Amino acid sequence: MEEDQILTRRTLLEGLAGVAGARALSGGIARAAEPASTLTTTLSTYMSAARDNAIPGDVIEKTKHHILDTIAAMISGSELPPGRAAIRFARAYGGEKVATVVGSNVQCGPIEAALANGVLAHADETDDSWPGGWHPGCNVVAAALATGEQFGISGTHLLRAVALGYDVGARVLTVLRPGVFETHKSTHSIGGVFGAAAAAGCAARLNAQQMRWLLDYSAQQSSGIAAWDRDTDHIEKGFVFGGMPARSGVTAALLVDSGWNGIDDILSGDDNFLLANAPYGDRALLVDNLGERYEIMRTSIKKWSVGSPIQAPLDALETLLKRRPFKADQVREVTVRMNPGSVVDNREMPDVCIQHMIAVMLVDKTVTFRSAHDKPRMQDPEILRQRAKVRLVPAASQPLVVVALSDGTHLSEDVSAVLGTMNNPMTRDQVVTKSRDLMAPFIGESASRALIEKILDLQNMRDIRELRAWLQRT
Repeated sequence: MEEDQILTRRTLLEGLAGVAGARALSGGIARAAEPASTLTTTLSTYMSAARDNAIPGDVIEKTKHHILDTIAAMISGSELPPGRAAIRFARAYGGEKVATVVGSNVQCGPIEAALANGVLAHADETDDSWPGGWHPGCNVVAAALATGEQFGISGTHLLRAVALGYDVGARVLTVLRPGVFETHKSTHSIGGVFGAAAAAGCAARLNAQQMRWLLDYSAQQSSGIAAWDRDTDHIEKGFVFGGMPARSGVTAALLVDSGWNGIDDILSGDDNFLLANAPYGDRALLVDNLGERYEIMRTSIKKWSVGSPIQAPLDALETLLKRRPFKADQVREVTVRMNPGSVVDNREMPDVCIQHMIAVMLVDKTVTFRSAHDKPRMQDPEILRQRAKVRLVPAASQPLVVVALSDGTHLSEDVSAVLGTMNNPMTRDQVVTKSRDLMAPFIGESASRALIEKILDLQNMRDIRELRAWLQRT
């Protein structure tokens, strides 16, 4: 009799709520689903509609810049240790040949491709950066490309999916700060999981109900701790920042697309995601100005292929060298307004070591992708001699960079807005120049030009699988 009652109740629930109606049994009794909150309904409805909603022209242009910048990072990252490791993984364990692994001749399943391309995009410090502790392109673009190839979406659809991913990931992080970031330092991956899932779900054309389940599986996969900071080869960092969240986001989208259901509201109710991670966070920020404030417009594209904290000092030193050219041997000391012990203080990797990158700039008068990744040069006696002149000072009153010359002259420079940031964005020509410089050594000048033209004309591309020929190397 009791079994008959359970079956009758399950049938009733399925009739009322479709595949969402039958919930997990607890002690032999089916639990009815609670209605989704207004917050979750608003967010999931917006996410589902994003594939069909036009976005402003300036947002389209900026989104193209970030897709191009991220693909350039993937291609240049293919020759670095994290990139080579990612390609080896995809070649060995990839599934059906559905999606492209950039900078290689590998095609594999979308989940493996998302992981590999995410690592490729953050194989170094070339990719973009959102101001709240997140590198969006390496996970959002990687997820959108892999899922987009799976479903054969158009270029316009890809642009909308990527813009949505930046919006959702950024808003999740805004609610979580400062708690999670200060306590666990894990938000570099958490924002990526939600951003990648939103982009992948958009590419998969999930409806509003499915988007709620997508959020559920994104929350269950959110993870990552700051131990990556101890990895001196950048491989774990590439996984945590790029590959893992891209993989998890695509996994969530494809699980739901295949018919999986979950709980309808992971953002409220018992044991919800926000209660676990940000019990005092302002959850209304999840939907704040959706469709009006596009987070991709607030995301930076780096001029220099180095860690974010080194961007401004290099900008300042470049300005000083243009204003009054001087030779490295004329420099007695360089002081940089930065707390000693920061994440770029005397690191083992060249592109995240501020002392080394300042020394390279003094000697070369610029910093290139090659020079930023020339690890043997960290032992060059000339570079070591210049590096010894660099001192970090916490003094808030000092200009950002002060160069003391041997003749007693002091040159100083502050940077109010780093090139590539929201208040000083790079132009299309500047993004193209950076991307071409990153890609040409690996795929050649003509292929780089053709790929750039394809990406900048995405709105006219009927199927993004047309990019495959330009993304891969034989």
